[in-house]
Amino acid sequence: MLSDNYSNFFNNSLFLSIFVSTVCYWFGLGFKDIKIFGALARITSRFASLSLFVFLSLRWIEYGYFPLSNLYESLLFLSCILLFVYQVLEYKTQSILFGGLVLPIILFIIGFAQLTLPLEMQKASALVPALQSNWLMMHVSLMMLSYAILIIGSAFSIVYVGTSLVLEYFIRTVPERYFDYQEFIRKQLNITRGFGLTREQYLSLSSAFSPEASPEIVGLDAIFKEEEDIAENARRQFLFNLDNWSYRAISLGFPFLTIGIIAGAVWANEAWGSYWSWDPKETWALITWLIFAAYLHLRLIVGWDGKGPAILGSIGFFVVWICYLGVNFLGQGLHSYGWFA
Repeated sequence: MLSDNYSNFFNNSLFLSIFVSTVCYWFGLGFKDIKIFGALARITSRFASLSLFVFLSLRWIEYGYFPLSNLYESLLFLSCILLFVYQVLEYKTQSILFGGLVLPIILFIIGFAQLTLPLEMQKASALVPALQSNWLMMHVSLMMLSYAILIIGSAFSIVYVGTSLVLEYFIRTVPERYFDYQEFIRKQLNITRGFGLTREQYLSLSSAFSPEASPEIVGLDAIFKEEEDIAENARRQFLFNLDNWSYRAISLGFPFLTIGIIAGAVWANEAWGSYWSWDPKETWALITWLIFAAYLHLRLIVGWDGKGPAILGSIGFFVVWICYLGVNFLGQGLHSYGWFA
């Protein structure tokens, strides 16, 4: 049997490695020129993935069933899948944005599993008769995999919507950014005290000079416009990447969700004699499926992209968590094994 000392060591080392990795990812996003943060973040997240995989494997070997029998094991399994999926996406895109977005979610899950759940719920127990089936591995693992991928995709939708709103706000309310041309103004206009100019002030000032008299001043306008175009293209590319990553992740997670629901219906018929019982978990699984089906319908059939589908994807983030955790906190229904009563 896995000792309490080993479990405590695992809990502490896992939480610490996830915390360090999260901090390093955030520093890596803030200080892109310092490569050590990204390297350290990847190393600690790889260590967390390996230790979590080994721990779940040992529980599987020790107790003889797939470690998805209670809430604690379910949370750890979801964290393991999130770690694996984000690392694959990060390797494909070579962007540390995935780690900066997904690691805080994993840190919250690990913290909730280890610090909030009572110790009795963290211990493995014998499976109830309804769970003693080969469908346990297929149905629950598919649902966990779909949850993990959909959480990542919908999280990018939230970032997309938030970034779009922030940029729109600043474009509407914040005046043109100030350009500090102290040295240039000193040289061209013989002003001993420098000052900052908005673009409108610069154009008003430069209109008083003819191109022959001061070609440098007139020529700067083209430079300013080029800088603004570069910044605008960078913003558009960033939003496009967020939208594209969200769409691809949701497109991947939705088939797993569909197959998982179908497998659950077959298992329900085997265990309870009915394919669908309108259990709270089943109802919210259907709601989750409809939300992401509507998202893909807007993207694939209607041809929409951008903020409209992203808002729907953002709603899906919270619907997934309600389906996964929220309905089980009520302690009601056929899916409340190993959960709060």
